[in-house]
Amino acid sequence: MEESDIRLLLDTSSRLIDEVSFDFRRYLCPQIEWNDRLICIKGPKGCGKTTLILQHIKETFGAGDDRAVYLSLDHIWFASHDVLDAVEWLYAHGCTHLFLDEVHHAEHWARLVKTIHDSYPKLNLVFSGSSVLQLTAARADLSRRQAVYNLEGLSFREFLEFEEGVKFSPVSIEDVVSRHRVMALEMVRRRKILPLFEEYLKRGYYPFGKEAKSQFGQRLVSVVGTVLDVDFPKVVDVSAATVRKTKKMLMILASSCPQTPNMSELYAELETDRNAGIKMFDVLEKAELVVSEPIKGKNAKLKRLGVAEKLFLGDTNLMYALMSNPDIGAVRETFFANQLRAAGLDFAIPPDGDFKVMNRWLFEIGGRGKGFSQIKNLPDSYVVNDGVELGIGNKIPLWLFGFLY
Repeated sequence: MEESDIRLLLDTSSRLIDEVSFDFRRYLCPQIEWNDRLICIKGPKGCGKTTLILQHIKETFGAGDDRAVYLSLDHIWFASHDVLDAVEWLYAHGCTHLFLDEVHHAEHWARLVKTIHDSYPKLNLVFSGSSVLQLTAARADLSRRQAVYNLEGLSFREFLEFEEGVKFSPVSIEDVVSRHRVMALEMVRRRKILPLFEEYLKRGYYPFGKEAKSQFGQRLVSVVGTVLDVDFPKVVDVSAATVRKTKKMLMILASSCPQTPNMSELYAELETDRNAGIKMFDVLEKAELVVSEPIKGKNAKLKRLGVAEKLFLGDTNLMYALMSNPDIGAVRETFFANQLRAAGLDFAIPPDGDFKVMNRWLFEIGGRGKGFSQIKNLPDSYVVNDGVELGIGNKIPLWLFGFLY
């Protein structure tokens, strides 16, 4: 391969690195151990993986430094050129850090990543893709080699910075329960929080919501369609009929979350058997469209039988995109669960209250008038109220849990 053959890729890499902005940076960047030899960054389409990678390259190497090269494998160049030929040329000409974006567009991409990693022991490789389903399915093949990072959607804290330019630092769960009133007072002095929180619930989790406000719901539904129509068949050999049934399952679950439907009745409605139904549900979970949480005290072996877990959609934006009028109670619980998961906080569904977090704090979620009747006299118990700017005592505003990451 001659330099003239690969010049388009090098010029594209330099231009993208040079033009990336540092106006807004995602929470994950400082958490990544960039010196690891093989790094996987996964996350839903449009959550900011490409920008995060380009910012790191610009900050660490600068634009025009051919030691670090960014390649997106959905580039038309790869329609007539081989990825390994490009890697060989780059390595021979001094590349030490290679960043492969949209890696799932390459045929047999997991084998490709393994080959590059094994064949170039002095090359640091970072790869990413917007097909969470495909990257998750191949994780076992690369598990001994790769460090995996999941870039979540925007927290409410990040949404305020991304949309309004107002910067706040993340807070700990310990500070939320002990200092929530002081922190909330400082925040509401700078912005009217509640209208922005309502907007965040509807379109704030995905960064592309900023540029596609009027078409956001349609665009998000299109992303879901791509996951099930394109990614699903690439991971599992399934028929078009199974894909349609999986979409129907998603819509049925969306209308019932966070309550778990009778799974036997669900399988009958889908005209499928239990084994096929479990596989479809497993795909929805791995794609992070549906999330199940264990109910404390239930037998873990009963998982997915409809009696041992509570189901949530992946985020509140999905709820508004898939349903015209989602239940506000379900929206509140979905937001709370989503932000806890993204912040890496373990929780379970307790017999009393809505969430037991880190096996310590008990939370009951509700509207502004929600009280302690359901968790009365229980230790470390708190009511989380929606629709209020400030809390008092053991009553905490719901929106503040959007500052955990």
